[in-house]
Amino acid sequence: MWATFLLLEPDCSACKPLKARAPPLRINLVATLRAHSSYVSSLAPLSTSLYSGSSDGSIVLWEWDPLSSSGPTTTTTSSVAAAAKSPVKALLVVGDLVFSAHHDHKIRVWRRGRRRHALRAVLPTARDRALSLLLPANYVRVRRHKSRTWVHHVDAVSALAASRDGARLYSASWDRALKAWRARGSFRCVASVARAHDDAINAVAVSPDGHIYTASADAKIKVWRELPGRPTTLALVATLDRHRSAVNALALSDDGSVLYSGACDRCVVVWEGFGADKAPTGALRGHARPILCLAAAGDLLCSGSADQTVRVWRRAAEEKGCRYSCLAVLEGHVGGIKSLAVAGESASGNGTAAAAAAAAAAAAAANSSYLVYSGCMDGDIKVWKIFVPLPKEEPCLEEEGQTDKINPNIQNVGSVVQQLSVTS
Repeated sequence: MWATFLLLEPDCSACKPLKARAPPLRINLVATLRAHSSYVSSLAPLSTSLYSGSSDGSIVLWEWDPLSSSGPTTTTTSSVAAAAKSPVKALLVVGDLVFSAHHDHKIRVWRRGRRRHALRAVLPTARDRALSLLLPANYVRVRRHKSRTWVHHVDAVSALAASRDGARLYSASWDRALKAWRARGSFRCVASVARAHDDAINAVAVSPDGHIYTASADAKIKVWRELPGRPTTLALVATLDRHRSAVNALALSDDGSVLYSGACDRCVVVWEGFGADKAPTGALRGHARPILCLAAAGDLLCSGSADQTVRVWRRAAEEKGCRYSCLAVLEGHVGGIKSLAVAGESASGNGTAAAAAAAAAAAAAANSSYLVYSGCMDGDIKVWKIFVPLPKEEPCLEEEGQTDKINPNIQNVGSVVQQLSVTS
């Protein structure tokens, strides 16, 4: 299935006249992938493959011809790489390992193979559990009359993230805990914060400089850091408070200088600065229902919502700050968008998620294309190819409510500039 759509500039007769038009944005709906019987909770793209995890407990590996110029198509092969009896909440690929977070409070580690993947470990490991049983100080209270050792999650593990060097794995859970694990060798739990938030944690992200960001249903984002010389301690260094409702998703720019947070208040808040010195600079609005997922690569940001749409935003630097343009609204799903991933079409290298992210960053440096993967509550995965030219000219401003439909799958927002506004 291959359909090519051209997003043209809207009629801007009422807008400020320009000397030149911005180059058009081209979008191709490459394929719709179907293999899951329930909603797609997580996506992890690699150079010539894609992992998808679902609440049906399966992890499906999608593969396509490395020489294909269009990436995945309707003829893309799929196979169940791994399966568990518990729903998959998050996926992460680190080197030759695939980490999956599950509703049964566990993290499973799979060794990548040609087809079926071998189960390498279940976290916490048996050794970790046995060692923690010995001392009473290792127990934490989880309910009124129940205690567990600190290495255990006691509710669904909702999110996973890894350090840039792949040595540390971080997990967040609905039990409000944040944990750090060795991502190689023993897979030991090395640090834990039992009450990192006042409510369930929905997302975690790690910046290149090592700061850890957690987003929670308590409407707060917290910033953590491993103390120098004390790698077994996670210290709270900042709390970011701007949203009015549960924060569901986080995404970081490639250099970690920009953090995006999406929440049930239907807006994406933009935080700029490094480490703990992040400050809100604005909010991206347009979704009609809660934002469920985010994905960023280069200057591109994608937001998925319960309103069944994916919005594509572009960040442009200016002398007085940054401005965001909503390039397009992708439609066609029949349920809420539960997961998103973005990769540069020219992704290559060692077949890791880091390589795909690096290729996506390189795509922003030239007229290049991205592959956007969107996973839906109905179990479908749509693959979009987006060609984003360099913003050489300023786009025109379009008044709110003047967007036109181009086709049933894509709503044209042209080069709408959505000025950032901070909600006080």
